[in-house]
Amino acid sequence: MATYILLSTLTDEGRRTLRERPERIQEVNREVEALGAKVIGQYAVLGPYDFVNIVEAPDNETVARISVELGARGTVQIMSLPAIPVDAFIASLQKKDGPPVSM
Repeated sequence: MATYILLSTLTDEGRRTLRERPERIQEVNREVEALGAKVIGQYAVLGPYDFVNIVEAPDNETVARISVELGARGTVQIMSLPAIPVDAFIASLQKKDGPPVSM
């Protein structure tokens, strides 16, 4: 499974829902899992985003579907980012497939 970072920003409606029903966060996590991903970590954050979610999913299409399904409700806007483990990234840089490209 691949790892993805979901950066979420609540809309006004989303903030009202969360204030009235904080447990809605866990309900949404279960919905994400029903759509084919697994929530690995979740953080409420300060700054331009309200939440950072780390999920595992089989492919980009699954994460795109989750973003559309959740975003269509009008309570949240999501930016989805595929995440590459640092060790895999380093290994890809160390491959000697050809001459280095000069810039």
